[in-house]
Amino acid sequence: MPKTSKVKKKVTKKKLKSNDKIKSKTVSKPKEINKGLIKISKTYIPKDNEKYMCEKHKVFFRMKLNEWKKELVRANNEALYNGSMDDNSISADIVDQASSYTDKNVEMKAINRQIKLISEIDKALIRIKDETYGYCLDTAEPIGLKRLMARPVAKYTIAAQEKHEKNEKVHADD
Repeated sequence: MPKTSKVKKKVTKKKLKSNDKIKSKTVSKPKEINKGLIKISKTYIPKDNEKYMCEKHKVFFRMKLNEWKKELVRANNEALYNGSMDDNSISADIVDQASSYTDKNVEMKAINRQIKLISEIDKALIRIKDETYGYCLDTAEPIGLKRLMARPVAKYTIAAQEKHEKNEKVHADD
């Protein structure tokens, strides 16, 4: 078998002299308004003396809603996983079967409530993105920081919420 040899090529770099011009291509990009990310501390709490629904408030509520959503999803996954493992419905005792069925029914109702709450959290996150978060859907008045702190998914002012509940009660009685 004939021997093959590798040929090494010497690569030389051309040095630029001070009078040589470097050609560069300039690409024009459309101007974008870059909103810098606002960072807040984990202990930050919105204050009444700050402008209502300023960027700090939006970041705070977005973080709060996302953390709440993660917690709910984790709890639902655990409940579904652990609930499927604990199966007493095969038991021969009819009382044990009934008790197990009732427990599962209550657990599934709780999971369904949490799924609806996750949906409300998603809607609230969309409202933050749309810049309508913190304002009543009916009256467009500020909901208020205290109410949002207590119920971050609130869509209405207290007065508008009472009106909705009263209307629901009237229609439920029909």
